[in-house]
Amino acid sequence: MRRIAAILSLALVAMPARAEVPRVVTDIPPVHALAAAVMGDLGAPDILLDKGADPHHFQLRPSQARALEGADLVVWVGPRLTPWLDRAIDGVGLSGASIELISAEGMVRRDLGEDNHDHDHDHDHDQAEAGHDEPAHDGTDPHAWLDPGNARRWVEVIAAALTALDPDNAAAYAANADAARAAIEAAEAEARGILAPVADAPVMVFHDAYGYFADHFGVNVVGAIALGDAARPGAGRLRALRDTLQAAGAVCIFPEAQHDPAYVAALVDGTGVRVGAPLDPSGSTLDYGPALYGALLVGMAGAIADCVTGTE
Repeated sequence: MRRIAAILSLALVAMPARAEVPRVVTDIPPVHALAAAVMGDLGAPDILLDKGADPHHFQLRPSQARALEGADLVVWVGPRLTPWLDRAIDGVGLSGASIELISAEGMVRRDLGEDNHDHDHDHDHDQAEAGHDEPAHDGTDPHAWLDPGNARRWVEVIAAALTALDPDNAAAYAANADAARAAIEAAEAEARGILAPVADAPVMVFHDAYGYFADHFGVNVVGAIALGDAARPGAGRLRALRDTLQAAGAVCIFPEAQHDPAYVAALVDGTGVRVGAPLDPSGSTLDYGPALYGALLVGMAGAIADCVTGTE
């Protein structure tokens, strides 16, 4: 397998010119949206994650494994987010190029759990109840697409990779990348405008996936129910989180797509904290395509603002 760590300094290893547009396979909806925007009318990337599926735990169908094996370029966040894809890439003997976007130079990175130190005492219990794919809760937070600055950087990386594989269409990829970055900036501005009046309000989320979004837009996230993508919070953690809700004066708590809302209901019982609409950081419940990334940013901002203001 040839795994090419982005950014590639805008130049992949030398590859022969192709007669066809590269066959591109992506992992999750936001990455698919960015790749689709860069490809434009030249072609459409495949996406492995089924609509509505959990990106952290997924099993490829045989047809998807064949698509992966035949890909000229695989664009994915990296193994911490999708360990199933890491195993699949190794298993199919990928002959094409692979870009792990989380390795891109020039992007913002944050550590997992860096805003949840108050609950580290319950970490071991959460990990013991986690699924078998649950990584240790440290290292780089893989949910980096939720910072639109990172998304713009990834657009550049994808455009560079496609240009190296298909230099005849370099101008089209460059123009599409410019348009994609402009669309991301517009969605970012819209989301920032929605959040500006409510960003200071204390809120709690379901799992530790929103750090990039909160840091970029100034959202006051006071805690996460689960420290990891598959961790189930123990009784001690739930008691501590309930104390946090009350001590911080939390206004809202948000369930999450693909996760059991029972924990949310248990935490807010008798507190008066409002329960917002389920958030979907991976965008797996949205319509797939190039417009998904902007819809994800604006939709998440709207859900937070609606709950804080009580207008949902």
